[in-house]
Amino acid sequence: MKTISKILIIAMTGYASVACQPSVGNTEQEATHRSSVAEVADMIVTNAKVSTMDEANSTADALAVKDGQVLATGSAEEMDAYRGENTQVIDANGRRVVPGLNDSHLHATRGGRFYNTELRWDGVNSLERGLQMIGEQAGRTPDGEWVRVIGGWSPYQFAERRMPTVPELNEAAPETPVFVLFLYSQGFLNAAGVKALGITENTEAPPGSRYEFIEGGAILHAEPNPTILYKTIGQLPGLSDEDQVNSTLHFYRDLNRFGLTSAIDAGGGGHLFPDNYGGSQVLAEDGELPIRISYYLFPQRPGQEHEDFADWTKNYEAGHNDDPSHDHGFELEGGGEFLVWSAGDFENFMAARPELADRGNWAEQLHQVASLLVENDWPLRIHATYGESLGQIMDVFEQINEEQGKFAPRWAIDHAETAREEDLQRIKAMGGGVAIQNRMAFAGEYFVDRYGAEAARNAPPVRRMLELDIPIGVGTDATRVSSYNPWVSLYWLVTGKTVGGTSLFGPENQLSREEALWLYTVGSAWFSQEEGQKGSLEAGQMADFALLSDDYFDVDEEAIKGLESVLTVVGGNVVYGAEEFAKLSPELPSISPDWSPVKYYGGYQTSEELTTRR
Repeated sequence: MKTISKILIIAMTGYASVACQPSVGNTEQEATHRSSVAEVADMIVTNAKVSTMDEANSTADALAVKDGQVLATGSAEEMDAYRGENTQVIDANGRRVVPGLNDSHLHATRGGRFYNTELRWDGVNSLERGLQMIGEQAGRTPDGEWVRVIGGWSPYQFAERRMPTVPELNEAAPETPVFVLFLYSQGFLNAAGVKALGITENTEAPPGSRYEFIEGGAILHAEPNPTILYKTIGQLPGLSDEDQVNSTLHFYRDLNRFGLTSAIDAGGGGHLFPDNYGGSQVLAEDGELPIRISYYLFPQRPGQEHEDFADWTKNYEAGHNDDPSHDHGFELEGGGEFLVWSAGDFENFMAARPELADRGNWAEQLHQVASLLVENDWPLRIHATYGESLGQIMDVFEQINEEQGKFAPRWAIDHAETAREEDLQRIKAMGGGVAIQNRMAFAGEYFVDRYGAEAARNAPPVRRMLELDIPIGVGTDATRVSSYNPWVSLYWLVTGKTVGGTSLFGPENQLSREEALWLYTVGSAWFSQEEGQKGSLEAGQMADFALLSDDYFDVDEEAIKGLESVLTVVGGNVVYGAEEFAKLSPELPSISPDWSPVKYYGGYQTSEELTTRR
């Protein structure tokens, strides 16, 4: 791993140049001034509003980059001292520059593996349009393939504010199999899909789930066990190894489109390590990853988790980076978000809360696996939706801490929607963090129906976590239970609203825009042990940043969820460009296979009304 050098920080204002063109000094005075400076920048971004996210929350007019790190931020006049003959100077045209966003819980490698097969309803504002897309895609989908909508949407984002029906799916695609997943709560199969899977009235659903047959199709209910949904997804045809690489590259480009430069990958169900990591692994080893990924290992064999982790801790090194082009580029971080399946408290707010006490020897299984990880100094994280299960999980963790006189070198709770005061105090006492995601933005209405509006005011209790100085990372839990668009998550933190506009948070739990952005950048870096290395645009930190389509700090609250990046930079290299920076965007290979929905619709869908200025 490269050693981060100590870099001088200097302020800078007002230098203007032709956007994106290398600039050359043309006077003797300029040459003399620049020769007195030891460092020459590879890139200078000027005429900007740079949110550094430093402790003072300062704003600069420009920044300079050298060797993949921030060289300096400040005024353009002082930054001019770093301009050399080959420095690329980018005129930001007055745009806001923010540190690259870092999703602290995104199923990135799995998302890339399937991206080109999926029709995304993320951002679609009417069910009518969503069904029309299914019909259009069915017309180009070859025999043996499916039309699939795998999460990332809520019925409340639609004008109709409801789910699709089986008859509507049958009408949209009478001959092509269709599967539509709503979070990990329900799935919808058209008649052709039921026939393709061979499901009948006599098919037994996995425990904690059921089939509801309607006009030849079916609704799949997780109550609350999502195995029925995992199983269905697992039966759908996958992509070839070559197409998985292509799919991963295009998925990461869409993440870059929103200013994401880092993600912490929480593994995911139905996603085997190392077998299913090929798309990202190939890109990493070839130095072509446009995003930094720290990934956790998620066991796939219920009851055999200890065997899997014993193999992994023996044969793989936590902290190992497979990306030769970037520090922490594609790095194995630790174990989680599931450590044992028996401890999973599924977040289906359409069903009753699961009881860990009904799971037999779940505590013994968790104790065995977590003890192994602690013994081997592996970081860990664990899925815990409800305070009731979180308290029982902490009983196990505290016991291990007492037995070994230590705990994991970095550990975190994922989700924590109904974490209680006593849970937070225990996490704080053991030095843990909490990674929160905007799952409530997609399932909040169902949470309110079951637990009431009062319970939703602090679900999760992010303000109390901040008061206790617990490390917090922010993210999405995409791609299935939320969209991967980070600005929807930031919108949720700031407004407390779902994608359907339902107010959840009380005012006391809403964050300022500065606080939310800090958690999405500096805060998330803690969870991959990169605090002090990335998250802010201070000298010596990673040169990961984004120029925004509009000013996050100035637009109307409703417009936050419509923001995008027009220029995304990772390690000092442009990985995405749009609008006036489109020519800087690296070219991608054509989307494959040719029938991929992404070729025709892209990923996240945008609408003009989301980008209305104040």
